[in-house]
Amino acid sequence: MLWFVPRSQFRLKSPAEAELGTYTFNKHVIKHHFCTKCGCAPFGFGSDPKGNAMAAVNVRCVDVDRSALSLVPVDGKSL
Repeated sequence: MLWFVPRSQFRLKSPAEAELGTYTFNKHVIKHHFCTKCGCAPFGFGSDPKGNAMAAVNVRCVDVDRSALSLVPVDGKSL
């Protein structure tokens, strides 16, 4: 469950030099960052179709009431 926000609105509260790895897949448009110790992938950086810098935040990694969210299903197979 990714939540996309403008990159300028993303604030990382832990040190940026934390032990993070990076991977891309498919079209390689989002650089997904993950913890090299546990494998959790909390966020990534990329651009929207208009070229605006975006952050993709894994909602499962933040303290939020997920039942209050409006989910938009994506059929990744047909993209």
